[in-house]
Amino acid sequence: MAIRWGICSAGKISHDFTVALRTLPSEDHQVVAVAARDLKNAQEFAEKHGILRAYASYEELAKDSEIDVVYIGTIHPYHLKAGLLFMNCGKPVLIEKPLAMNAKEVKELVAAAKKNNVFMMEALWTRFFPVSAALRRSLAQDEVGEVMMVRADLGAPLSHIPRMAERDLGGGALLDIGVYCLQFVLMVYNGERPESIQATGYKLDTGVDGHAVVVLKFSRNRMAVCTCSMTMMLTNDAVIVGSKGMIKVPDHMWCPINLDVNGKVSQHPLPEPPMPLNFTHSAGLRYEAQEVRECLLKGLKESPVMSLSDSTLLAELLDEARKQVGVTYNQDK
Repeated sequence: MAIRWGICSAGKISHDFTVALRTLPSEDHQVVAVAARDLKNAQEFAEKHGILRAYASYEELAKDSEIDVVYIGTIHPYHLKAGLLFMNCGKPVLIEKPLAMNAKEVKELVAAAKKNNVFMMEALWTRFFPVSAALRRSLAQDEVGEVMMVRADLGAPLSHIPRMAERDLGGGALLDIGVYCLQFVLMVYNGERPESIQATGYKLDTGVDGHAVVVLKFSRNRMAVCTCSMTMMLTNDAVIVGSKGMIKVPDHMWCPINLDVNGKVSQHPLPEPPMPLNFTHSAGLRYEAQEVRECLLKGLKESPVMSLSDSTLLAELLDEARKQVGVTYNQDK
């Protein structure tokens, strides 16, 4: 049975997500409608992707009875309003990362999902790549022993992009890039809340963080260090040090296709997309879509791979890191 998708927002990430869906069987996934704040944009998106219906408002999309789930690809500050709109209309949602601007908004979304008894998941695509699944299996099988240290780095010169640099647009390295590093750490430590978190960094003239380093201490003296930057290119890799060995994600840690477990490298290539994409390895968005379909068919209201409690803890850690760096948004008031 095909899951019928509605696409909220006709931007670059929505394009890539829609293209990624086309790498999956059409009998499993179909895009039936798209909505944008401007009808022309929605119509152009629909024509490009062969979508039957284009709407000039998110409200129209929410009322479409032939949609099973909505992908929300708006920029961060609009996630809360859009998520509430669709869930209050009984629509399951897949909301782009970060789930919301802060933990308060995340908790409001979680409450709405539970009140309306609908599925909700944060679209942290990294969790669903085959490399991440293989990594979790290696940890579960004790291939490197007890994890003692995790390091995750992600950065590139992106401060020229308004969405990244402007405070009112939800910019900042932590919220847009650091979320990948912190979620990686939480995945490795099975969603355990750290005993302490220390963050430092510097802000751009716009008031958002351009670079941040976050140190987390977990029980039994287990540590993690995350570095995120939108002012410089970093190694963009991740390392897990265990008592018996080491796991490396050697490149593209936010969308990985290679894994090194104790020196043994495995490759997990992506399918060829049918259209050009905007972002690196975006065909991998297919894996989060597969997770949504499986959850909906099973009647689940959240994903066991990226649970609502995972998203809540991640938001709380981002809040604390931002607070220590000195970054605030209007939504924090």
